[in-house]
Amino acid sequence: MTFQQSVITCFRKYFTFSGRASRSEYWWFVLFIVIAGILLSILDTILFATGMTPAELAEADEQVTHDSDGPLSSLFSLATFLPMLAAGWWRMHDTGRSGLYLFYPLIAMSGLSLFIWVFGGEALAAGDAAALFQGVFGVIVGIALFVIAISPFIVLFWLTRASDPDQNQYGPNPHEV
Repeated sequence: MTFQQSVITCFRKYFTFSGRASRSEYWWFVLFIVIAGILLSILDTILFATGMTPAELAEADEQVTHDSDGPLSSLFSLATFLPMLAAGWWRMHDTGRSGLYLFYPLIAMSGLSLFIWVFGGEALAAGDAAALFQGVFGVIVGIALFVIAISPFIVLFWLTRASDPDQNQYGPNPHEV
């Protein structure tokens, strides 16, 4: 699938979470999202910058940072959130997994947060964050932090796997369609 075909396909199936997407379809669409996001952020900075003028920047002794206040990249991110989620969902289907596997890092973080809130809330309320890392509780928190640290890489690994060669429970192989 080409770059243009991928972008058109992903926007055409805006609200569709069934089916499969080949690696090329998914990764071309990711590339489109990244490039468009960068270009719109630059355009936001040019059009909506509220920072210092170039003359003021030249005179400043301290490091000056600028955050974009523009709406273009934010609106683009909002408009492409569902198609990007759907494309990841299809990609997971193509590797034989449920699209819910995309949420694995979020589920791991939520589980750790709930665990700390239920079992370590008193220590945090008392201002003793070091108590979270002591004893068996500390071992569990350490293991959970390790799982949270590697979970995005696991999802990335799943997204890069080859397609199931035959039809799976989510539909026919996209290379054959």
